[in-house]
Amino acid sequence: MSDAGDAADPDQDHVNWKPRHNPWLIALTVTMVAFMEVLDTTIVNVALPHIAGAMSASQDEATWTLTSYLIANGIVLPISGFLGRFFGRKNYFLVCIGAFTASSFLCGTSTSLGELIFFRLLQGFFGGGLQPNQQSIILDTFPPAQRSRAFAVTAMATVVAPVLGPTLGGWITDNYTWRWIFFINLPIGILTFFAVLHLVEDPPWARRGAERPHIDFTGLGFIALGFGALQLVLDRGEDDDWLSSPLICICLVLAIIGLVGAVYWLLYARHPIVNLRVLKDRNFAIGSLMIFIMALILYSSAVMIPQLTQRQLGYTATLAGLVLSPGALVLAFLIPLVGRLVIPYVQARFVIAFGFLSLGLAFLYAHDLTPDPDFLTLTLVRLTQTVGLAFLFVPISTAAYVTLPREQNADAAALYTMFRNLAGSIGISVATALITTRSQVRQAYLSDHLSALDQGYNQTLAQVEHSLIAMGVAPSSVTQTAQAWIETTLLNQSAVLAYIDVFGYCAMLAFAAIPFALLFSAARPKGGASAGAH
Repeated sequence: MSDAGDAADPDQDHVNWKPRHNPWLIALTVTMVAFMEVLDTTIVNVALPHIAGAMSASQDEATWTLTSYLIANGIVLPISGFLGRFFGRKNYFLVCIGAFTASSFLCGTSTSLGELIFFRLLQGFFGGGLQPNQQSIILDTFPPAQRSRAFAVTAMATVVAPVLGPTLGGWITDNYTWRWIFFINLPIGILTFFAVLHLVEDPPWARRGAERPHIDFTGLGFIALGFGALQLVLDRGEDDDWLSSPLICICLVLAIIGLVGAVYWLLYARHPIVNLRVLKDRNFAIGSLMIFIMALILYSSAVMIPQLTQRQLGYTATLAGLVLSPGALVLAFLIPLVGRLVIPYVQARFVIAFGFLSLGLAFLYAHDLTPDPDFLTLTLVRLTQTVGLAFLFVPISTAAYVTLPREQNADAAALYTMFRNLAGSIGISVATALITTRSQVRQAYLSDHLSALDQGYNQTLAQVEHSLIAMGVAPSSVTQTAQAWIETTLLNQSAVLAYIDVFGYCAMLAFAAIPFALLFSAARPKGGASAGAH
C-alpha cells in the first residue's frame, strides 16, 4: 500500500505544485542571471587587444582568457543537472551566482595574465551551471501551456545577449577600461543572488532528487576529457593552424576518445552522471538538433559581421557593435509577439520551418553584398537575419520539452544548453576557418587577372596612375604605387568575398534545417495542456 501511494505521489505533485511567488518575477530574476553569463562569453572578445596591452602580453596569449572560460564552461554544462541533484538545485544555483560574481570581481582586479586566466577558469566553471538551472527553473515554474511566453523572456538572455556583447564590450573598452567588462557583473550578481534566495524554491520532485546521488567518476572523467579537449581545439585551432599543430592533433584525439567513451559509458552505466536517455523523447531530440543548428548560425553570423566591419572596413569596436544593435532591438520586440500571438495559434513545427526559411532568405540577401558595403547596408543585413531568429528560439524550446516528464527537466536542460553552447563554439570556429580558406581561394582567383595581358587590369592601372600623378606622386614611382594600391584592393575584396561565401553556406544550412523542423510530433503534454509541437 505504501509503495503504491509513493508511486502515485509524483503525479500528484506534478498537477498540484505551484511556486509561492509570482512566476513571472521568478522568470525575470533567473533570466537576468543567464543574461549576465551569456553576455560574458561574448563581451570579452573585443577587449582582447586592450587586455594584451595592459598585461604586456601578445594577442595570442590574451586569447587564453577566452579559451580557459570555454573549457571550464563546456565541462560543467552537461553535468549541471547532476550537480543540481547532488547539492539541491536552489543551493547549487546560489553557489554558481555567488562564485561567478566573485570571480568577475577578481578578473577585473587581476594584475597579471596568469591571474586573469585562472579567474576566468573559475568564471567558466561556475557560469556553466547558470543557464541549465535557469532553463529547468523556467520549465518547473510554468505549465506547458504558458512556457512559450516564459521562453520569450528566456530568449532575451540567449539570443539578444550574444548580439549586445560586442556592442557593450566595444563601448566600454573604447570609453573606459577593459576591467569594467567584468565589474558590470557585480550589481547584477548581488541583486539576483538575494532575489533567487527569496523567490526560487525547489519543487517536490527536485527536492526528492537531492538525496546525494551516486557520483559517476568514470562518466565525469570522460566528459571532462572530451569537452575540455574539444573546446581547446575549437578555440585555438584557427590560431595554431589546425592539424599542423601537434597540440591541436593531440587534443583532437583526446576529444574523440573522451566523447565516444562518454556516450558509450553513459548509455550503459547503472547510475550515469548524465541521463542521455532523455534523447529517446522524439520532440526533445529534434529540438536539440534544431537549437544546435540555430546556435551554429546565430554565433557564426554574430562574429562575422563585427570582423568584417573592423578588419576590412576599418570600423571601431563601438561602431561595429552599432551595426548589430538594431537587430537586437528587433529581436527584443519580435520575440514576445511570436510567443504571444503566433505560437498559440500556429503549430510550432510550422513556425520553426518559417523561421529557418526566413533566416535562409536573409543570408541569401547578405550573399549579394558588394565588396564595399556601407553602414546602412550592413545594418539591414543583420536586421533581416534577426527576423528569422525571432521565430526560432521560443518555438524550438517550447516544442522540445512538451512531451518530456518534469522529473527529467534538469538533465534535459543541461543537455539542451550544452548543444546550444557547443554549437556556438563550433559556429565561431568554423566560420573563422572558412573565411580564411575562402579568402585564399578568392585571392588566387582574382590574382589571375593581375596580368599585362588582361585588358581590365591595364585600364585600372592606367586610371590609378593618372589619379596618382594628379595628386603629385613622382612619375618615377607612380607605377609601383599604383600596383601596390591594386594589390591591397585585391586583398580587401578577396576577404569581403570570403565573408559573402560563408553567408551563402549559412543560407544552405538554414534551408537544410526546414525538413527536420516538420519532424516534431503532434503529441500533447501530459495533462492535455496545449503547447509546443501540436
